[in-house]
Amino acid sequence: MTEKKETSIHPTLVVLAAGMGSRYGGLKQVDPMGPHGETIIDYSVFDAMRAGFGKVVFVIRKSIEKDFLETFANRFLKNVPYEIVFQELDLLPGGEHCPDSRTKPWGTVHAIWVCREIVKEPFVVINADDFYGREAFETLASFLKNNKEENPQSYAMCVYNLGNTLSEHGSVTRGICKVTPKGYLESVDEQTNIEIKASGEIISYTTEHAMNLAPELKVSMNMWAFNPSFFPLAEKYFLEFLKARGTEQTAEFVTPQLVDILIRKGEGRVRVLQSPAQWFGITYAEDKPMVIQKLKKLAKKKEYPEKLWK
Repeated sequence: MTEKKETSIHPTLVVLAAGMGSRYGGLKQVDPMGPHGETIIDYSVFDAMRAGFGKVVFVIRKSIEKDFLETFANRFLKNVPYEIVFQELDLLPGGEHCPDSRTKPWGTVHAIWVCREIVKEPFVVINADDFYGREAFETLASFLKNNKEENPQSYAMCVYNLGNTLSEHGSVTRGICKVTPKGYLESVDEQTNIEIKASGEIISYTTEHAMNLAPELKVSMNMWAFNPSFFPLAEKYFLEFLKARGTEQTAEFVTPQLVDILIRKGEGRVRVLQSPAQWFGITYAEDKPMVIQKLKKLAKKKEYPEKLWK
């Protein structure tokens, strides 16, 4: 058997920026946070490019295109190769139709699926409003460049400790990860109502009975490493979702749910990787001062240049 050599193809970064930030109360994708007005997207793109990514694909909604382009025109849009893909409610596979009353996006699986005609190389998917840290991008870029597994449905994810991913200002959704002794993802339990109390206790109210969670639990922050073999799987199971739940007004099909299905059916395996990177993000408007302060500290420590884009 010939050993699979390191690929010379530069991975692509896919940034999911179509959500309107309903809990946040505004367009947090373009909200200035850094010392020179940088957004969290600026930092993610900067970190990805210095980790060896070749281009960036932004998934947005047509309604925010003008704001998006105006915000980033003189920053990374003139510094890095990029493409824009629109995630629209009526763009569905298999002749499916969107209910006229539907206003909520279909979820992250749909957001990834709309990239299928643009992304032809290994890729990393991230949220636009999460700060993942330089080391996380380096970790997944290294996996994609050096992946020696023969199985084409071999993917990876970057995980963080639950206790470091919570907001003091309200509940969050997290995918609780169960990992095998060999370092592969065994399952993802998507819990939608997790809060941290003043006492430091972390409690999930996802089910009828409140459940205490340990801060060191590994969680998905929607940072995944895939390759193009993922797209037909996304379409197959997104179609199943639409046929079963497509008439529900708020039902979403998210990436951890799909990954969990693939693992259970033996149609994919996911290496669980952890980096020393510091994660932080914005769920609520009240989170913004914390993010601004953390970015200032990183700038003072010379983790980033004084100004990201010249």
